[in-house]
Amino acid sequence: MQNIDAINSEIIERPAVNYLNNGYSLKSWLLTRDHKRIAMLYLASVSFFFMLGGIFAGLIRLELLTPQSDLLESASYNKVFTAHGVIMVFLFLIPAIPATLGNFLIPLMIGAKDLAFPRINLLSWYLYMSGAAVAAYALLQGGVDTGWTFYAPYSTTFSNGYVVATGLGAFIIGFSSILTGLNFIVTVHTMRAPGMTWFRLPLFVWAHYATSLIMILGTPVVAITILLLALERLAKVGIFDPAIGGDPILFQHLFWFYSHPAVYIMILPSMGVISELIANFSRKRIFGYEFVAFSSIAIAVIGFIVWGHHLFVSGQSIYAGLVFSFLTMVVAIPSAVKTFNWTATLYKGSISWDTPMLYALGFLGLFLVGGLTGLFLGTAGLDIHLSDTYFIVAHFHYIMVGGTVMGYLGGIHFWWSKMTGREYSEFWGKVSAMVVFIGFNLLFFPQFILGYMGMPRRYASYPEELQVLNIFSTAGASVLGVGFIMPVFYLVHSLFFGKKAADNPWLLPGLEWRTASPPITENFESTPIVTWEAYEFGEESGLHTEEARRTTLAPTA
Repeated sequence: MQNIDAINSEIIERPAVNYLNNGYSLKSWLLTRDHKRIAMLYLASVSFFFMLGGIFAGLIRLELLTPQSDLLESASYNKVFTAHGVIMVFLFLIPAIPATLGNFLIPLMIGAKDLAFPRINLLSWYLYMSGAAVAAYALLQGGVDTGWTFYAPYSTTFSNGYVVATGLGAFIIGFSSILTGLNFIVTVHTMRAPGMTWFRLPLFVWAHYATSLIMILGTPVVAITILLLALERLAKVGIFDPAIGGDPILFQHLFWFYSHPAVYIMILPSMGVISELIANFSRKRIFGYEFVAFSSIAIAVIGFIVWGHHLFVSGQSIYAGLVFSFLTMVVAIPSAVKTFNWTATLYKGSISWDTPMLYALGFLGLFLVGGLTGLFLGTAGLDIHLSDTYFIVAHFHYIMVGGTVMGYLGGIHFWWSKMTGREYSEFWGKVSAMVVFIGFNLLFFPQFILGYMGMPRRYASYPEELQVLNIFSTAGASVLGVGFIMPVFYLVHSLFFGKKAADNPWLLPGLEWRTASPPITENFESTPIVTWEAYEFGEESGLHTEEARRTTLAPTA
């Protein structure tokens, strides 16, 4: 990466009103319609819930340090892992990248002044916080012990009484997702800058567009499912409980029809981040740009027809199992397209080993393991043995944590200077990325072996012969926790003591790098006109001359 300090030292700073200093009062933030401020509100919110979910995860691993349930009783353990799952899935993983990075960057990337519906954008954050408050009430009143999947008839008949409150929280949060997806789709269709054609869009935007389709089409299904669950719980209408004429497998069909595509709500935005990181830190246009773009749409579409692989051992038809097993292999193809194209982009690229790139490479390694083990679980014969074991836990976390969280952290580091106007410590960033990667593998890789050996998930005790692997896993949780905490310190430190960032510290052609750091309230002083292709690092990008770089790199006062 080029040294830009000498360039910056010769530039006269230009005054501008950025979104951060355009009113400091709490009211100005809570009533803002600026997509950038709303993104920062989401960033603070999801980071808090990530920390809270991590605390519950730590309790789980401390309990599993020994074979006996000597820290938590079985009933308390059930509530702890349910709280961990509900918080991490509904309050962190689903909104993490779309609501923070997507909210902040999509208008900037397409040359718009804001999202299409600013008031709805703010409403989505209030719905998110309202749903979180309802779910938190249920946890504080005694918690829920069903697991985050709320399987019937346990949730409708035998569990404690706070299932409905927790489901209501998830129901409200779902509307937040729907409004966010609607906003993104309308914005991308109607507010692109002149010259910003569909095939000049950054792949980050393509990934969020595909994610938005899933949000709009899938979320209403789980909302209806939660309403039916509450109806059966409160009015004893036979929908899912076989004791009163219901069908418990129907609940699983409805739940996974949404929740398997929801996996792609979590991972697709992260894939969009990784496309940006690999292209920009290799200084190369993404290999097969069109294929990578359409693979996001393919994942969104095919993802809706593979839910049945969660029901191999539920009693569904064996013929349906065969079909869903085949479709599970098919949905892996677009993900493989992305992985191979990212690898081809790295080949002979001018790679720079900055912190965001380390997270991107970590994503590739972890997502590859998670994706390949997903094929194991998509094979009905193997799934019968591995179902409801720690193999499932390891696979899920390699995809969700190894994929989503690595992409989230990589994106935060990549665009941090654009979001805040400050630089973080590159040294501590690299250390943190490596600690996260090592801690993650130490935590979750032993769980593949535990699952193969038959250790069931969601149990507070286990046979003594499995303790060594569980000790390794708990030690990994400690290392991973340190890796997650480190960015909190050096990123917050950078806000107060960090060096002032240049507008374009990475020398990149994207529109978001052609405005101030942090961006002015209106994003751009005038409507940009796009004349270059996506990831164009040659003369067409406008960054081939020293004069152009000086202009682009000017910092904001």
